[in-house]
Amino acid sequence: MQLSLSCRIAESSTRKDIAAIPIGALAPLAASAGFTGMSMRASAISVEHAIEEQQAVRTILDTNDLKASMVMGNVPLAANNAEAPDCLRNITPHLDLAERLGATLVRIMLQSEADIPHAQRAADEAAERGITLAQQTHWGTLCETVEESLDVVRRMDRQNFGITFEPANLLACGDDCGPGALRRLAPHIVNFYFQNVRLNPNGAHTFNSRHAGPTSLTYVAFDDASGIPIAPLIEVLRQTGYTGWVSVHQPLRDGQTVEDAVDEAARVFLPLVS
Repeated sequence: MQLSLSCRIAESSTRKDIAAIPIGALAPLAASAGFTGMSMRASAISVEHAIEEQQAVRTILDTNDLKASMVMGNVPLAANNAEAPDCLRNITPHLDLAERLGATLVRIMLQSEADIPHAQRAADEAAERGITLAQQTHWGTLCETVEESLDVVRRMDRQNFGITFEPANLLACGDDCGPGALRRLAPHIVNFYFQNVRLNPNGAHTFNSRHAGPTSLTYVAFDDASGIPIAPLIEVLRQTGYTGWVSVHQPLRDGQTVEDAVDEAARVFLPLVS
């Protein structure tokens, strides 16, 4: 397994289009803390940026001995809004960005049945370039549950399509998010995300799932016992032979600095993944 830091760690929990610090400052923090990769988001670099800007970010990663673990090419994908699946109708810019950053994973979103044939064509184009498309277990998509995710994998029927396992969204959608769920999806997991939450009716953040309706939650520290236990999930990844990326994918909590968030992530995850 390889440990990656998502650019989400420099975003607030309510904004996904801007970062508290630029990638040129975040990358050295990630490298110094012991991460070997970064999961790229539109708050750092996107398909909207000029080629020269994309290449400059690749230089920043290379200078800090970091790999791009995955690319998420625009803000709609981050926000999971109505425009999120549009990338499936024109995947080329997202593949171009991935190649320029040296990534072999590209995040997509399937929200409806109508998205599947477009996703299949996008996967075929990605396969020609050695790139895999990753659909996250996420509210408001066709992969809100483990069962749905397995069904989407079956219907996609593409070797270069897989699942990003993210337990917080499974929890918010009312599904199992523990070791059993991970084992069921293990053959199809191409990426692993982790953000730690606890369900809280008075929580400041709401995930609007089709299965559970609006579900409120609170972000908590990575080792907070009221949240999702991470050690058992990492152990299942190890037992099932997973060799891909483990990405820390949590936004800043109220009052938390980027430096504090990176330090916390490294303290919890380095002993588990190394």
